[in-house]
Amino acid sequence: MTDTNKPTRRDFLRGTSAAAAGVALAGSWNVARMAHAQGNEALKIALIGCGGRGTGAVNNCLQSCENVKLIALADAFEDNARNSLKQLRKVEKIAGKIDVPDENVFAGFDAYKQAIAAGPDVVLLAAPPGFRPLHYAAAVAAGKHVFMEKPCCVDAPGFRSFMETNKLADEKGLKVAVGLQRRHSPEFINPVKEIQDGALGDLTILRAYWNQGDIWIRRRKPEQSEMEYQMRNWYHFVWLSGDHIVEQHVHNLDVCNWVKGDHPVEANGMGSCQIRDNRGVGQIYDNHFVEFTYKDGTKMYSQCRQQQKTWNQVTQFVHGVKGVRELPGNGSDGYDLEHVHLVDAIRNGKPLNDGWHGATSSFTAVLGRMATYSGQVVKWDEAVAGGPNEMPERFAFDADPQAMPDAEGNYPVPVPGVYKPY
Repeated sequence: MTDTNKPTRRDFLRGTSAAAAGVALAGSWNVARMAHAQGNEALKIALIGCGGRGTGAVNNCLQSCENVKLIALADAFEDNARNSLKQLRKVEKIAGKIDVPDENVFAGFDAYKQAIAAGPDVVLLAAPPGFRPLHYAAAVAAGKHVFMEKPCCVDAPGFRSFMETNKLADEKGLKVAVGLQRRHSPEFINPVKEIQDGALGDLTILRAYWNQGDIWIRRRKPEQSEMEYQMRNWYHFVWLSGDHIVEQHVHNLDVCNWVKGDHPVEANGMGSCQIRDNRGVGQIYDNHFVEFTYKDGTKMYSQCRQQQKTWNQVTQFVHGVKGVRELPGNGSDGYDLEHVHLVDAIRNGKPLNDGWHGATSSFTAVLGRMATYSGQVVKWDEAVAGGPNEMPERFAFDADPQAMPDAEGNYPVPVPGVYKPY
């Protein structure tokens, strides 16, 4: 694992500004055409973030799309990158689409730069979500089309950076897809259109749920630095996952925003770490309940929970003056179709930038987290402008993240009434 050219937090915040400067240099060049010449040549893919979802995403892409090939992989951990490539090579249907020489397997915090420089047309971003704005900015600055997993940001500075990169992607004519797969599934596209066309009349209330049992934990190994432990156990730290309301519940919140055609303007809520034993493990809550308010006064009631032996529910309900519609399922066909739609947009010059709703739905979840952590009414504009930066000062395996264990090995868990949202 290498740590050369390590980005700092200052790099993270100014990354999109530097990327924007590249537009002036590009002038009137058609960057989208530069990223992939028209014709029959294969689209070259690079994967950044080689965990289970990253490996799954590139598998979806290679299986569902014609004339594409994987040319590079990158991860903070070399074992993740090597294991991902090994698993992919075992999939018979895509064996002929993997063209990754040994020198194109990159590791370290700067590995994303090397993968982008390896010559892909499309970059798949699936590292822990805290890195998404940084990796997105670098890919777009280099003129690459992007598929990225959700969520798109975990804090306010990340949201602001991401929105600037969205603008740059549009200016460059680049195509962007986000792994909110329900948006690409007819299972959701058709009923959402019916609701937007007035099937339920004026909307009154929306309800969103992701309630399930507990999640995985990777116990600490004696040889691990604090940074490595948190990176390996990324789901349990706010700077990496955003908490499960952001990492997971974003799917349901995105559907509700989609139905409304907007994002909430404020939130209040409650939550805690009530059952999960976080001692020496992490800092996230195991339950959140949030009341979101849209600018027209419509309410969205949101539940997400990760507690054993409790009521499980993953769905969305839309209430209108003419009735109620449940939008069930997870749009599983969207896992393939999001890649099909991206490749089609690249090859045929169709408009596609999921980054706009990806960012606002991700920050909707961040807004909800800020409300549950603080116990305060949190306003969208104030949260965007003044929400805290959750990222470490420096990205390196010998660096300390912001959330450090105390003398007894326990991490600081946010306390309502004490935590400041901005």
